Amino acid sequence: MYVKKQERGSPVNDMQTQTTFIDVNERNNKILEDLVAPWRLITPPKYCIQNTNLVDVVEGCVRSGAYIFTEHGMISEIKYGNGKLLNVDSSVYTIIDGTGKYVTPGLFDNHVHVTSVPGETDLTKTVTMPKTKALMRVRYTLESALKRGFTTMRDCGGAEGYIKAAVNEGSIAGPRLITCGHAISQTGGHGDMRSGELPGSAFDSCSCHMNDLGVIADGVSECYRTAREEFRRGADFIKIMGSGGVASPTDKISNLQFCDDEITALVKVAKTYHTYVTAHAYSSEAIKNCITLGVKGIEHGNLLDEDTAKLMAKLGCYLTPTLVAYKVMASDQFSSFLSGENRKKNTEVLYKGMEALKIAKSHKVKICYGSDLLGSLGGYQTQEFFIRSKVQTSQEILLSATVTPAEMNGLDDKLGQIKPGFIADLLLMRSNPLENITVLDEPETNLVIVMKDGRVI
Repeated sequence: MYVKKQERGSPVNDMQTQTTFIDVNERNNKILEDLVAPWRLITPPKYCIQNTNLVDVVEGCVRSGAYIFTEHGMISEIKYGNGKLLNVDSSVYTIIDGTGKYVTPGLFDNHVHVTSVPGETDLTKTVTMPKTKALMRVRYTLESALKRGFTTMRDCGGAEGYIKAAVNEGSIAGPRLITCGHAISQTGGHGDMRSGELPGSAFDSCSCHMNDLGVIADGVSECYRTAREEFRRGADFIKIMGSGGVASPTDKISNLQFCDDEITALVKVAKTYHTYVTAHAYSSEAIKNCITLGVKGIEHGNLLDEDTAKLMAKLGCYLTPTLVAYKVMASDQFSSFLSGENRKKNTEVLYKGMEALKIAKSHKVKICYGSDLLGSLGGYQTQEFFIRSKVQTSQEILLSATVTPAEMNGLDDKLGQIKPGFIADLLLMRSNPLENITVLDEPETNLVIVMKDGRVI
């Protein structure tokens, strides 16, 4: 109790001088974990998708009468009714009726840029969007991809470790992310988005407010340092720019980027982290240059020739075509997205990409699904299924969006198939994608349920 000192000549009033007692713990009955992390993920319930058609991606067939059980985010058991309905304890499992429907593994997009967000209709404004604005919109990109059935995505430039952590902890809903941090580019390379009208010194001030998808490194020592910095900040692999590109302002598609000693340095660093390097590359010359120096993956590869495809297959390299990106950028709807030299470069690689896909298929190159749609183009993420159907079978395309990218990223014992012990990433849909792969380009009408980590989204 605190008592006010009596002033000379005035009586002390007990009611005025006594401090009201407060119990600091009174009514503090909320759970501390809920206050600290209101987004935290709770243990998912046990589910049973009963009497459904299980799509076996590897065998390319449908197994009817399947009962798929999930516990703690994993597929725990699969049973088959063999023409009879099985009894499932509804007090233990939340039952999802899969009668007449099809279950596939969650989809895997092996080439995205999640921090390149909607809001603009031209390339320049998209890539120069302030980082603060872009980060406020990332949730829409991630949530939309999840609703399309993509439960895993590999970001090839832009998504830093804190975005991946936000998804893992549940504060942002989205596919699990595999990230490279920033794509590594030489000065004037595909990741250098600075205008050629200004000297490099004009950009030397703090650029932390820029939403950069790439970072610049020149020379062996700088390549060592930059790669290690990306790993320090949470990268899972290294992405390099091995040739010119469509979106960059100062290079040509035919350009070779990085010298051999620089690429070798980047590959060496990745090996010390027990992971790999993938390279943006179009021409066969650029592809050969990268893969002979130890690069494991090639992004795009639109100008791939027969000999280079054979070499990729021999070395066990992975190709991730992104055909939808060039198609949408050339469309009337996005006629303002590219201009001038960028539009010419897009035309140069647009149709050759289909031929490259045919060549890669004929030589049994390992092919992954990729979209690479920047900004507002991202709504067409699933259209790659439709485009590839002109060249590949439905099973080949489904493998490229499940099993093959999981294998490339060392997750083939956890993702890409519906098997006991695998993560419960499942899609319940109305139509069989093995009969018609283009139904995956119709998620609004075809998808019934998206399950990620055993949670129904």
